[in-house]
Amino acid sequence: MIVIDYKDARPIYEQVVERFSELILKGVLEADSQMPSVRSLAMELSINPNTIQKAYMELERRGYIYSVKGRGSFVQDAKALLNERKKNCLARIADETRAAIGYGITKEEIKNMVDSI
Repeated sequence: MIVIDYKDARPIYEQVVERFSELILKGVLEADSQMPSVRSLAMELSINPNTIQKAYMELERRGYIYSVKGRGSFVQDAKALLNERKKNCLARIADETRAAIGYGITKEEIKNMVDSI
């Protein structure tokens, strides 16, 4: 489920956050399903439980998971998060498209590029 790349320059907790957020947004982890416990995931990945705890705190801060006292962490409904990501992505595309037009790139060239992707 989660693979750590020790050659990656980013901290391990950031890699854990990224992997879980991808799984949640893609629907692999369903809403309200329980996350692995901090201790079990730390043992599975052979990393310090504090690293997993830090990742879970970041995931909760970003709205990907929520905690229930005494029960653990659970996956938040990703629909709102996914819609927010789409909205932000479209805003960035609009900004870059305006910049491209400012550099003299035609609408047809932009359309052809999008079609080729």
